[in-house]
Amino acid sequence: MTRRPSPSRKPGRPAASAPKGSGRRGSGRLRLIGGEYRRRQLPVLDRPGLRPTPDRVRETLFNWLAAATPGARVLDLFAGTGALGLEALSRGARQAVFVERDPRVARQLADNLATLGAAERATLVTADAQTFLAGTPTPFALAFLDPPFRQGLAGACCNALEAGWLDENALVYVETESALAPEVPASWQLHREVFAGDSTGRLYRRQPPGQG
Repeated sequence: MTRRPSPSRKPGRPAASAPKGSGRRGSGRLRLIGGEYRRRQLPVLDRPGLRPTPDRVRETLFNWLAAATPGARVLDLFAGTGALGLEALSRGARQAVFVERDPRVARQLADNLATLGAAERATLVTADAQTFLAGTPTPFALAFLDPPFRQGLAGACCNALEAGWLDENALVYVETESALAPEVPASWQLHREVFAGDSTGRLYRRQPPGQG
């Protein structure tokens, strides 16, 4: 998940696309917690606010996604350490696309994918998330979004996903500051919530009109 400094709050969120992470401060390591790469530890670049997604949040989320992850095509926007996309690959995802703006962070993520032997199942795009979503869409079964806080990106990115980026019944995980209830497309139904510090993670299930 995404944390870097911003002028309006303590170090935590960046002014643009941010690395994931809100785990143990200064740990410098990402520990995968389930699946093929369980207990593998990967280096985290020493950048302000770059921290792996907390183990507890990932464990909760992937318990919810246990039936949906194997064989899925996964999108990890604002990827940073890639904690969620890597966890999905570890648990049997067919392919993961990681979108990360910071070139140095993206290079570390590429190195970690190579270390795991997962590079053939991954595509790494060094670009701003909104620029990526303005491109030609291909559908995903799972999408993870953790945009910078207080910059109005959550709703815009969620709505952009509806332009062909999601399978008919895709699952989408969105993390925002707890004070914000993101404006999501009408076809998304809130499935589960998880709380961690000053952030709230929401898992939505896409339900196109005429279903349910």
